[in-house]
Amino acid sequence: MSILGVAERGVTSSPSLWEALDLESAEPQIGTPRISLYDAPMDFSAKTVRVPTLGPSGMDFDVLADDTIIGPSIAGGAWEDHETRLFLAHLRPGSRVLDLGANVGWFAVQAILAGTEVHAFEPVPGIADLTERNMLRAMEIGPGKGILHRAAAADAKGTAKIALSEGNHGDNRVLDGNAPADMADATCIEIKLERVDDHVQGPIDFLKVDTQGSEWLALQGAKELLAASPKLGLLIEFWPYALRGCEPSDLLDLLLNMGFTLGKATTAPYPMTKERILAQALLRDPVKGGLDLYGTRGLPFHVDGLKGKLHGMWRSMRED
Repeated sequence: MSILGVAERGVTSSPSLWEALDLESAEPQIGTPRISLYDAPMDFSAKTVRVPTLGPSGMDFDVLADDTIIGPSIAGGAWEDHETRLFLAHLRPGSRVLDLGANVGWFAVQAILAGTEVHAFEPVPGIADLTERNMLRAMEIGPGKGILHRAAAADAKGTAKIALSEGNHGDNRVLDGNAPADMADATCIEIKLERVDDHVQGPIDFLKVDTQGSEWLALQGAKELLAASPKLGLLIEFWPYALRGCEPSDLLDLLLNMGFTLGKATTAPYPMTKERILAQALLRDPVKGGLDLYGTRGLPFHVDGLKGKLHGMWRSMRED
């Protein structure tokens, strides 16, 4: 049972710290990985903002008080406008969504309000607490269902260290060894790693992956689910600087070989080759750069029909 006493349609989540002391005798719920003491809630200061664009008359939404990127954007009524629009264009009541790297739950909340079932993975305990509260609020006013997994999506079950970014709390990175140079002084904590395939069965209708460089490893742990999802929309971060487990071209090859048509998540996406994506990503600042990619397989690429296709063609020619 969730610590918030959620009903059947509610968010399932991890037990409290005190319940965690007796984990061996407790049966975990679906979508509720067992936690250990290092998963106990941390002291992340939060604030509640009113977001008028959520639901029929707005919704309270918890963000981290000292966040300099995501929090202020959500407080202003939106986060990642183009990505959100493309995401919502693919959702229908009854759709199934997988959100890897949920952070405070912006996309998970959108999915619940749209009437879908969403599985959200967020490994940082203090952030996952906010994700849970936001998903619960969404379920009070929306018809969807949320399931929270307090773990990072990975290629194998286990544990790892994650470096916590100060200010930009969307830039927490799972580590293979030492923290990268731009996070040398970051606080590191231990988190859980889980394979998606051990917790979620396909098919799904939309996959969003924003794991600050762990995208390849997250996909390796979701092969069965992906194979069972022939019609799929996609949002994925492509950040060569932070990518773990593969070369940047390997991640693009994996997606293209799966049958995805890929482009940038913009107001008017257009299909791009691997070479073009790499060239544009590598032209950006190596630390701050990268691209949010949008993709589809088995579905139309242009969500706005002919108008969107023509707009995308114009953008493509303009960027050449």
